[in-house]
Formats: sequence, C-alpha cells, structure tokens
Amino acid sequence: MKLSITPRRWLITVHILFAAIMVGNMVTFLILSITVATTNDPQLMKSSYQIMHVLSKTSVKASTFGTIVTGILLSVLTKWGLFKFYWIIAKEALTIVPFVLNMWGMYYWTSDAIDMIQKSNNPMLQTELWTGIIIQLISLVLMFVLSVFKPWGKRQTAST
Repeated sequence: MKLSITPRRWLITVHILFAAIMVGNMVTFLILSITVATTNDPQLMKSSYQIMHVLSKTSVKASTFGTIVTGILLSVLTKWGLFKFYWIIAKEALTIVPFVLNMWGMYYWTSDAIDMIQKSNNPMLQTELWTGIIIQLISLVLMFVLSVFKPWGKRQTAST
C-alpha cells in the first residue's frame, strides 16, 4: 500500500515537526550546558540540569519516538522503501545514535548532574552530557542533509 499525495504530505509534515523538536531539544540542552559551564551560581546550575532532566523524560523521548515511527512509515508507505536507497540506509544507521542517547543517555546524565550538584553545589564538568549533545547535534544535522540532498542513489539489486 502506497500513500496518496495528501496523506504523504501530512506524514512528512509530522515527521519534520518531530525532527525539528529533536533539534530544538538539543539546542536547548547545548544552551543550558553552556549556562552551567559559565556560571558560579549553584541554583542556576541545578535549575539548568533540572530543565534538561524534565525535557529528557518528556519531549526528548516523544520526539525521538515520533521521528522514528514516522520515518519508518514514510519509508514503508512510499516509493523510498527501507533499503532501496543508500541515503535512507545511512539515515537509519545514524538514527541509532539519537535513539540510544535520547532514550537512556540524556536521562541518566542529567540525573547524575542533579545528584552531584545536590551533594557538592559544584558539579564537575559533565563530559558525557556534552559529548552526547555534540554527537547528537552532528548526527541530526547529517540526517537533515541526507534528506535534502539524497546522495548516492539507488542500491543495485541482484539479478538472477
């Protein structure tokens, strides 16, 4: 079953909205992490980590799940398919990164940061959280680029 033009456009719209929310979440995480790194105010640090933690439990997980589900539906219900094009396979591989980081990493790293600040009022630099944010932003930007440019073309099918 292939989607007609109007349902396909709606599905693409929802997919883009979920992906935009994912990027927005990571930009917010980046801004809050920069805030933590540049302040000496323990309350501001704690508040920043608490905001990240709430986001990691809500919109980060919802947008990740929504993007993956709509992406799979777009592949299956359109001419693109799940494995017909190299750029889609690359996006699927890149999707593993934000999936793991969003479903587990961001939650645990922000929770650890909150615990550390409650114990010492001066948390150490959250290297894992920074690394996760940067890796995720890079992978998300790469997925957007792949979606726009669609490089490498169609896979060759084996003929018998």
